[in-house]
Amino acid sequence: MINRLLIANRGEIARRIMATCRTLGIETVAVHSDADAQGAFVHDADMAVSLGGNTPAESYLRIDAILEAAALTGADAIHPGYGFLSENQGFARAITDAGLIFVGPTPDAIAAMGSKLEAKARMEAAGVPLLPSADLSGMSAAEAIAACADIGYPILIKASAGGGGRGMRVVANEGELADAISGAQREAESAFGDGTVYAERYVSPSRHVEVQIFGDQHGDVVHFHERECSIQRRHQKIIEEAPSPSLDNATREALHTAAVKAGAAIGYQNAGTVEFLLSGTGNDAEFFFLEVNTRLQVEHPVTEAILGLDLVALQLSVAAGGRVPAQSDIGPVDGHAIEARLYAEDPTNDYQPSTGGVHALQVPGSGPGGTIRLDTAIVDAGEVSQFYDPMIAKVIAHGPTRRAAAGQLAAALAGSTIDGITTNRDLLVATLRHQEFLGPSDDGVGNAGDSDFLIRHDAAVLGRPSMSAATVARHAAAAALGIQANNRSADVNTPAVSTGFRNVPTAPQRVVFDLNDQPIEVAYRFTRGRVAELTVNGEELSDPIVFDNSLGVVDFAAGGIRQRFRVRDHGELVSATSSTGSVCFTKPPRFVEPGEQVEAGSTVSSMPGTIVEVKASVGDSVEAGDALLVMEAMKMELTITASAPGVVTALPVAAGDAVEAGSVLAIVSDPEGD
Repeated sequence: MINRLLIANRGEIARRIMATCRTLGIETVAVHSDADAQGAFVHDADMAVSLGGNTPAESYLRIDAILEAAALTGADAIHPGYGFLSENQGFARAITDAGLIFVGPTPDAIAAMGSKLEAKARMEAAGVPLLPSADLSGMSAAEAIAACADIGYPILIKASAGGGGRGMRVVANEGELADAISGAQREAESAFGDGTVYAERYVSPSRHVEVQIFGDQHGDVVHFHERECSIQRRHQKIIEEAPSPSLDNATREALHTAAVKAGAAIGYQNAGTVEFLLSGTGNDAEFFFLEVNTRLQVEHPVTEAILGLDLVALQLSVAAGGRVPAQSDIGPVDGHAIEARLYAEDPTNDYQPSTGGVHALQVPGSGPGGTIRLDTAIVDAGEVSQFYDPMIAKVIAHGPTRRAAAGQLAAALAGSTIDGITTNRDLLVATLRHQEFLGPSDDGVGNAGDSDFLIRHDAAVLGRPSMSAATVARHAAAAALGIQANNRSADVNTPAVSTGFRNVPTAPQRVVFDLNDQPIEVAYRFTRGRVAELTVNGEELSDPIVFDNSLGVVDFAAGGIRQRFRVRDHGELVSATSSTGSVCFTKPPRFVEPGEQVEAGSTVSSMPGTIVEVKASVGDSVEAGDALLVMEAMKMELTITASAPGVVTALPVAAGDAVEAGSVLAIVSDPEGD
């Protein structure tokens, strides 16, 4: 019996686990870094303990501090969530040695599957199909080249100790190998504390299909059907669904059987996922073992949706000695579920992560009784930190068919209010509505997007807002009217003056917004409290009628079309959201303060981070796109490149330096300039 559970994680997954604990009457303990002191998950918990520090190494990766927190609060069990220490055998062993319950598999099972190299050896012995691979540990450059030549290019360099796309590089030829290995090793060491990497045959295009398994302390292992997670960017999933649309019944049954066999071979307990690479679809499909994730997966909600169960509740039950259900009692599958990961990043700018404040996060249909499930780290508003993964929420739709689920999810994302930060929302919506992703029908096996989807379809194009200029204009007009209403309601000096009053009644009120560095001017004029004129960038919105303009709601008609908007004014930012989408405008300051000037040719950091490698030297001639340095931010490595050809005249940073947003990283000068 678990009475008080410590959750050794943060953000969205910590809140998800706490939600189940509340329904079971289990008290919860949060642990947090200094950066997360005001996080929603901290406020959700019954008790909280500070681990100190900001980075994962200073906080969520400190086994000693987490065990001390458990002892201090009287917790009798620890749930690791996913990421951080969730697949660390030493952590699991330390918990059990302390007499506490670890909500996860045994330390031996984690050890067996935690090293992907050892896992592949175990699966080979069990007869599960594998891709050709090679352990690169301790190899010289020449030895690594020879080993990879035996595999055949293209190859994939992968971290043995982790996943989630970190420590992973695609290598097309021998010339790219050395940089790929060193970069993958650095990223793996930073993310997982283990820089061991290996090489594996890269199959492209392919599909990523995984089977949810569960084992108990009584020797039973069952499966909870499969998920497909083929839509990925940088080998990290962004859209997941259940069941897989790529399998026929025979392949599906074979996949389930192989996954249960894999779990039974290592005496698996608790929640785990056996991941496979699928080549082809239907009768032409072949599958190969990739890895076993010895934890709860990010995408577990889609399995819960189609089976009507709570996997976290089952985790807690099994950890306390309970049994898994009989295989015959699991199912049948109900409809289709799709999950989208909302990341704080810009797909139109090489997925550059975003940091800063989220002023508002609202997803229609996600409240009590809604049809959309929202698992999020942020409640209404919050902060995206540079120290952690950029995922801020998961949005899940469940419908009778795949197309219905995709349509619901796309509509919910498009109509969401996400103010203050750049996200991948538009990329997700465009993907969910793309004909290739939707496939031929809901009736059979067909192409529903593979691992190369975002290679064939440029994210910089697909991820652009799809609103027409006319729709953007209507949102800008709504934003301006909303600001006018806010200003009027805040006026305590002249409350009797009618709305829209001007000393010169024929002169319109003007508001200038900025959207993607382009000015948008809205002009409006009221007569006797009614809007008499409304233009956007000089173009008239004919016959304007305002039905409601209060409490953040603007309901108006123009050109015969009536729409209702939610308007949020955050000072420098104002957003307007309707059923057709959301636009966040910047309000330029009326009086610009003199700011710091940077030298022409300067490359500045768009976010805080740490310099991990300087690849250029002062005096080097570079072309546009040449690498200048490598920076780590939000657990990802970002290569900073020259924006124009020239000569490197300054490099004011060195490896190991911490930089703030706006810091000058390099200066590339035009050698022919004055």
